[in-house]
Amino acid sequence: MKSNVWIKAGIVIIYGSSIDASPHRHHAIQLAWSRNGYSCKLDNNEISTPVIIDSNVEHQLQIDEGWILLVEPTSELGGELSKKLAGQPSKVFKVPLPTIKHTEYIDDLTVLLFPLFEYLALSNKFPLINESQIADHRIKKLLHELNQCLDGECLKPSNWRASDVAQKLALSESRFLHLFSKELGIPWRPYLLWCRMICAVRAILNGESATDAAHMAGFSDSAHLSRTFRKTFGMTIRQANAIFKKS
Repeated sequence: MKSNVWIKAGIVIIYGSSIDASPHRHHAIQLAWSRNGYSCKLDNNEISTPVIIDSNVEHQLQIDEGWILLVEPTSELGGELSKKLAGQPSKVFKVPLPTIKHTEYIDDLTVLLFPLFEYLALSNKFPLINESQIADHRIKKLLHELNQCLDGECLKPSNWRASDVAQKLALSESRFLHLFSKELGIPWRPYLLWCRMICAVRAILNGESATDAAHMAGFSDSAHLSRTFRKTFGMTIRQANAIFKKS
């Protein structure tokens, strides 16, 4: 069965159908693009796509079939999308795009997403390389370590206590927490929760049960993971799994 989810540093890319999320908000900037001839609704209003939705803006998105990109706000692509939002909570682009269907014959993201990135005047490197724009070298190194999870080398959740991280960076805990929030625009604990959520999604995609994925990603149990997942993405893990595994 063909994967419909790609998880890379700074970006999660999903191709799916019958995506119907209840109102939710998350750390990522969201870029949605429905296939020509397929409808997309934002907050129950039918819209054209692509649409960009800013970080931490509550929204309800419904797509018959198409692409969802979840982008780290402090990444290069996140910065470019923020410029296009120009302070607005969301932006809908009115002119329809040409499209390429996600098929078993093409699995190159730069090809699949080329019409979208060309239309938005964005570099087509972003589906594969989306570097962080964080300036502080200590925080940048920390983010690199967190991203090891994307390669299946997760460090145990016990290693991510703020006091331990601060000590490793030769900072006081209060200084670390202030610096992290300043650099990323989000406090350490909710950012770490977001990272654990992505780690759990990757584990589920790799065939782990929700219980095992919860344990691997540092959630107290599968119920904790399920509650957090629904609050973050506006759907249950079962609903998301059905979308992820459609060929």
